[in-house]
Amino acid sequence: MAETSKPAGADKGRLEVDTSLVRALAELLAETGLTAIEVEDNDRRIRVAREHAPIAAATYHAPPPAPAATSAAAPAPAPAVPAGEVVDADVAGTLTSPMVGTVYLAAEPGTPNFVSVGDEVKEGQTLVIIEAMKVLNPIAADKAGTVKAILVDNAQPVEFGQPLVVIG
Repeated sequence: MAETSKPAGADKGRLEVDTSLVRALAELLAETGLTAIEVEDNDRRIRVAREHAPIAAATYHAPPPAPAATSAAAPAPAPAVPAGEVVDADVAGTLTSPMVGTVYLAAEPGTPNFVSVGDEVKEGQTLVIIEAMKVLNPIAADKAGTVKAILVDNAQPVEFGQPLVVIG
């Protein structure tokens, strides 16, 4: 029986994948709502991504303005939360960031914000966009109601779980 030998360094280019790390990264994607995550260790790099519908910046347009009320005068908008005041993410109606990234209040610079304090919103209506890893992710209202406060500034970095908007 002939024995085959491997040339020196044959296993050198072989990539050994730590499947438990890949699984842990995939679970982290699912928990955080991120679309991709990447880890680098010395000369190895592992990137785990999930497929999603492509989102083009040109598709984001501000919703048309609501028709003016012809009857009674519109109520004064609720005041925004004063700068520096902390809002608890557990307060009813608080929409929190599902990911780490940069939040944008409008579709593009120079256009009106998606919503303002006092606006009536519908469930599923885009409130802000969060850019994470060069992907624009629309963040929609999880319920209908009135925007009571916008807790972030345009182009502000946000963390996972950070309060964004309060809907009452």
